[in-house]
Amino acid sequence: MAETQNIVVVGGGAAGVAAVETLRRDGYTGSLTLLCGESALPYDRPPLSKQVLTGAWELERTQLRDAQQYRDLGVDLRHLGATGLDVAGRRVRLADGTELPYDGVILATGVQPRRLPAGHDLPGVHVLRGHVDAEGLRGALTPGTRLVVVGAGLIGLEVAASARGLGLDVTVVEPAAQPMLRQVGPRIGAIIADLHREQGVDLRLGVGVAELRGDGGAVNAVVLSDGGVVDADCVLVSIGAEPTVDWLRDSGLTLGNGVECDEFCRAAPGVYAAGDVASWVNPRYGRRMRLEHRTNASEQGGAAAQNLLRDLAGEERKPFTPLPYFWTDQYTVKIQAHGVLPEDADIEIEQGPAEGRWVAVYRTGGQLTGVLGWNAPTLVLPYRRRMLEEAVAS
Repeated sequence: MAETQNIVVVGGGAAGVAAVETLRRDGYTGSLTLLCGESALPYDRPPLSKQVLTGAWELERTQLRDAQQYRDLGVDLRHLGATGLDVAGRRVRLADGTELPYDGVILATGVQPRRLPAGHDLPGVHVLRGHVDAEGLRGALTPGTRLVVVGAGLIGLEVAASARGLGLDVTVVEPAAQPMLRQVGPRIGAIIADLHREQGVDLRLGVGVAELRGDGGAVNAVVLSDGGVVDADCVLVSIGAEPTVDWLRDSGLTLGNGVECDEFCRAAPGVYAAGDVASWVNPRYGRRMRLEHRTNASEQGGAAAQNLLRDLAGEERKPFTPLPYFWTDQYTVKIQAHGVLPEDADIEIEQGPAEGRWVAVYRTGGQLTGVLGWNAPTLVLPYRRRMLEEAVAS
């Protein structure tokens, strides 16, 4: 492989960092640029809703690597975003108006939080994605604050748990029948609902948000779709995220639910994608997936880098066939899930050796598809091994 080659990684999250580290580890010696659109060094996001929000960690502790480590890797780390991609000309357009040529590029720009249509711009309304968001929200969670969390997904519930630990009054509003319904299904969702109610959270399920109201320039109420009103001093909007692909609209890439890639994470000649922004065909399941999970970001960043190197060297690429995995910490409970957890799956709960530790086994048509552990990290491992050993779908 020629040393004059240039690889550009766009996105300074876990996927981007994994990509540059993998490129160097696997022998790439050419020019390597990492574009990070934030002023901070690339950092980890899961602690933002937990350790950072409670004050247990300072923001600097979330850094994935220090500045010297990037220098040691020979990475040109630029705190600059990308505004366009010329696939035919193999150039990345940068936010400062310049262009950067590439022989290969890895897109790892992640996602952006969705917003509410009415009242989202009021002072006191927050989202949680990056350092700036976490810093602003942490400063707002003071004693006596009434927090309303809109959305009972993973991040929303982690913030609710963190806020309750700080002694705040917390209301969670969710239009679905149970929290985390999409992630774990209704049966386990009901157990998670009970956990939050036991901790004093006012959980409003089966109702949406009509608007956010303000008084004196700041949010003071959440108006529900059923006409109810919840008083609020602070609101977190946590209603999912959209892949960050607007900068790619004129690139010619296929942009569906993210950057659409094949089973090798390849979107176009010389163009690969990884992490939350990547929609790829997972041969393990024979269908397209896009995962917003921290573990997948690192694994896919590495896989995309390896396949790009194989591509540049004219070698055979390898499909990316992960078994999905996510975790969440809420109060004293650690939930870990492996595989896929369909809402309509048959679920069998197996008690662990101690109270408060159990495993939920998900089966569809009699076939094991997923497993969830409740304070049971070792108990889920045999099921994970079994799913990994199954043949990849053709």
